[in-house]
Amino acid sequence: MAIRSAKHVLDAAVEAARWAPSVHNTQPWTFSISGEEVCLRADTDRQLRVGDASVRELLISCGAALFTMRTVLRREGLEPVVRILPDPDRPSLLATLRAGADAAADNRADNRADNRADNRADDTTRMLAGEIERRRTHRAGFADVPVPDRLVERLVVAARGEGVDLTPVRSPEAAGVLAALTQAAQGVQAQDRRFSLEVIRWARPPGSSRKDGVPAEGYPRQRVRTDPDFPQRDYAWRHDWGSRADQKGAVATGVVALLTTAGDSRREWIDTGQALQHVLLHASAYGVSAAFHTQALEMDPLREFIRQEVCSGKYPQMIMRLGVTFDDKGSVRRPPVRAPGLRDRTEGPD
Repeated sequence: MAIRSAKHVLDAAVEAARWAPSVHNTQPWTFSISGEEVCLRADTDRQLRVGDASVRELLISCGAALFTMRTVLRREGLEPVVRILPDPDRPSLLATLRAGADAAADNRADNRADNRADNRADDTTRMLAGEIERRRTHRAGFADVPVPDRLVERLVVAARGEGVDLTPVRSPEAAGVLAALTQAAQGVQAQDRRFSLEVIRWARPPGSSRKDGVPAEGYPRQRVRTDPDFPQRDYAWRHDWGSRADQKGAVATGVVALLTTAGDSRREWIDTGQALQHVLLHASAYGVSAAFHTQALEMDPLREFIRQEVCSGKYPQMIMRLGVTFDDKGSVRRPPVRAPGLRDRTEGPD
């Protein structure tokens, strides 16, 4: 495969980054290209002020977009040279990325570089890149089809490669604890009008032309219970929107898993997003989707309880279920937006 110019590859990387997952499909990022470098910035106008006051989930979302861009560069046979949080005076600048021919030399010049690729577009890289636009978030139960243990082990390795731990929750008791805490958090948030209004702000009605948020066909109209029961967000709160899809036979919980980090810094939140997208793309290639349950992690006392009692002191960054679904739902993404003074700026997603 012929290698395209760095300019065209960066354009492709930014276009692909719009397909990364983000909380409520808020798409809380902006991209600008200057010369042969992409700048990834947080778009705090899209922050969840109630559910994500710390911007932890926003930075996880942006980290997922960063991994997507790295994957596109690798696919083209180029080595991504990444700097995370390169300027303390500009906290919204989360990362810079460029295509480097000799990342090792760049790393010697600046030990903040994050260079994890080998410049070969191997089969795994091409596989991950092929799933960027196919991957979907699931918001209901899974089919009663087991996720192979061998695949789960590969996902653990994928997350570890980004400096993050993916831990499958094998104990029924531990899974039950996480389910109960998710139920408790969802119950508290459902009684808080601020939480509810923030969620439905991103729930799109049928026929909506918006290219962000969760479309009506992307969440069930009526709650689907699993065993143990991990409730989803109530995107259908006080209205009659949502999918009417038949959920019979699609109530399996799947594999409950946690993403955890040793610390709880902004850098580790971005790394969590990179690990998340690595895991999701790899899982998608084998027909496995993820459902997310971050309600308990949005409440400090519950998150601390999970850290101490379930995660052996590590910081829980994501609770998810992995499973097989035969739903083939679409998704929405905002198109690139040109900005004055920059060659390109893209604001772009679920």
